[in-house]
Amino acid sequence: MSSPSAPALRLPLRPAAPFPRARAPALAAGSSLALSLSPSSRASRLLKPLAAFGAPAPHHRPPLLLHQRRRHGPPTVAATLTSKPVLKDPKKYQEWDSVTAKFAGAANIPFLLLQLPQIVLNARNLLAGNKTALFAVPWLGMLTGLLGNLSLLSYFAKKKETEAVIVQTLGVISTYAVLVQLAMAESMPVPQFVATSVVVAAGLILNFLNYCGWIPGTLWLLWEDFITVGGLAVLPQVMWSTFVPFIPNSVLPGIISGSLAIAAVAMARMGKLSDAGAKFVGSLSGWTATLLFMWMPVAQMWTNYLNPSNIKGLSAFSMLLAMLGNGLMIPRAVFIRDLMWFTGSAWASVLQGWGNLACMYCFDSISREFFFATTSGLLLWIGFTLWRDTIAYGNSSPLTSLKELFWGK
Repeated sequence: MSSPSAPALRLPLRPAAPFPRARAPALAAGSSLALSLSPSSRASRLLKPLAAFGAPAPHHRPPLLLHQRRRHGPPTVAATLTSKPVLKDPKKYQEWDSVTAKFAGAANIPFLLLQLPQIVLNARNLLAGNKTALFAVPWLGMLTGLLGNLSLLSYFAKKKETEAVIVQTLGVISTYAVLVQLAMAESMPVPQFVATSVVVAAGLILNFLNYCGWIPGTLWLLWEDFITVGGLAVLPQVMWSTFVPFIPNSVLPGIISGSLAIAAVAMARMGKLSDAGAKFVGSLSGWTATLLFMWMPVAQMWTNYLNPSNIKGLSAFSMLLAMLGNGLMIPRAVFIRDLMWFTGSAWASVLQGWGNLACMYCFDSISREFFFATTSGLLLWIGFTLWRDTIAYGNSSPLTSLKELFWGK
């Protein structure tokens, strides 16, 4: 998952701030005064301290505008009654925080290598005048991946996950570069290319402004509504088109799901949904992007099933890069307890990378040694991730970390 409104990042709670020292005398005076009052007056006086000492009043937030969180440090040493127990070793927590961020940043290398050969090959065919060779690259599939990258870019930009933002930005740029080549070869229609260019330019600019905190909340909500409707319209259509030889070709899935998405977003904006419903609608853009990437290996494996001879045309090196790139982001997703990110990365690493390698091994396209080496490496990596996360959080076992990931603390 080259890496995104969405559920808020779960962080350890901070202890309540103490009363300001300058107002402590006033509190003492109020306490002595309360002793001389009647029981009813004393009770009413004692119920006011929080408001009197500057406790923040509840304020309204737009249904889908989730507040931004920057990368967090270790949980505070003090703990409230509702917070997680104090970490045994905050230093290990900080170290694992830094290491997982570096792993996520390193994912740029395999993802860049994954797309670069296709760009170079297309450039050579264009220079040689062989435009028909570019028709083998489906522009609709590339466009689907591009929309997924844009949605995930928005998701991670809002969460201030810098490394994931870079991964998704490179994904958008590299995929758009391929679409430019397809448009030059007249494989992609001009109107669709122009519309895609406008969306890409607007998406990159808006996400950059949002990451820096320079964009009005209303404008960002409009962008989120756009990617929510677009993602929900594209996902069912792509899933339907995968099985077109066995089911009738139709655009009804996209039209129906897109109409439902518009209705859901409109109801959320007008306040017609409950808080839970508004939160669900806000998370749809990130989840639809994740499901788009999750569906790609399913479509590939379905194609392999229908045409086993096509397996010989797959590159084991490309499948390995896909497994590595997504696998490097798993530790960060587990560390920040982001279920959506973990689901997409783990699914792509296991199914898109290892799953296709398993198909190639079953049809004798790769050697036994290569397949078992990659299988062992993937299992060791997942085990290492859970082990280090358990140590960083001071949990009793990896099962506790998984429980916190799936069901919260």
